[in-house]
Amino acid sequence: MEDMRALSYGLGQQYFEERNYRGAIRALQPVVDETPDDVGTRLLLARAYYHAALLKPAEEQLLAVIEREPTEYYAHLMMARTLERQSRPDEAGKHRRIAAALTGDDELLMSQSL
Repeated sequence: MEDMRALSYGLGQQYFEERNYRGAIRALQPVVDETPDDVGTRLLLARAYYHAALLKPAEEQLLAVIEREPTEYYAHLMMARTLERQSRPDEAGKHRRIAAALTGDDELLMSQSL
């Protein structure tokens, strides 16, 4: 079973690198379902959702990452960008401030694209 997870993750990562974000989602979702505490896989899944413009599922995955790993600055930065794309700048600002505080990089306070 672990071999299948590794294969699915590898396939998801390959799809992501090829910018086939929906393929990445199909490959990664079963891995996340089976290993929900794997923050790295869940973060890659969130990125795939974001790039596929599936913002609500991206937000859900990012919330799960932040719940499991509150000091994961990139999850906060992605959450900010996801919320900004949904026209929710006030909520996004909170996550930008957290990302900036975690890294010491005030440039993260500025809106950018992923």
